[in-house]
Amino acid sequence: MPPATPTFDPATYLQQEREATEKSEYLNGQIYAMAGASREHNQLVFNLAGLLHGQLRGSPCSAYINDMRVRSRTTEAYFYPDLTVVCNDAEFEDDEMDTLLNPVLIIEVLSPSTEGYDRGAKFAHYRQMESLREYVLIAQDRYSIERYIRSEDGQWTLSEANTPESVVELMTIGCHLQVDEVYEKVSL
Repeated sequence: MPPATPTFDPATYLQQEREATEKSEYLNGQIYAMAGASREHNQLVFNLAGLLHGQLRGSPCSAYINDMRVRSRTTEAYFYPDLTVVCNDAEFEDDEMDTLLNPVLIIEVLSPSTEGYDRGAKFAHYRQMESLREYVLIAQDRYSIERYIRSEDGQWTLSEANTPESVVELMTIGCHLQVDEVYEKVSL
């Protein structure tokens, strides 16, 4: 991703972002404009939100889609995950309550232009977030859900679901995803 603007500090980024009409992410003093999402991407996020909504009712967890910014404090990075879950008391950057500091689960829908970044550098930033326990990557062109879970000793373990009848257990939040339901109405 080439930088869209010169170097900025986090406070300047937040001020500009809150006034902007288009979303941007922040990394190492650079602001990166976000591209629009495909129909498949939007359908997957919609399906995920619907599937998790019912399962999270009555639990201490809340889910946010697309517009909830997440900050990695240790790496001074700000991102907009496709879906984020926080449990118990949400911690926010400030009184605007638009930048979450303590997600326990982040889900990203992969696109051709961001797949390498979501798997690599972005995941490296997310791993620095002490609260994060699960990271899920969902392909939009094939049945493929990858779930990374952090163990008590800080190690990340990968599990994969690649068939429509597979089920992904989101142990951190006590939910599950049936793969064929995640991909409902998505052209593969």
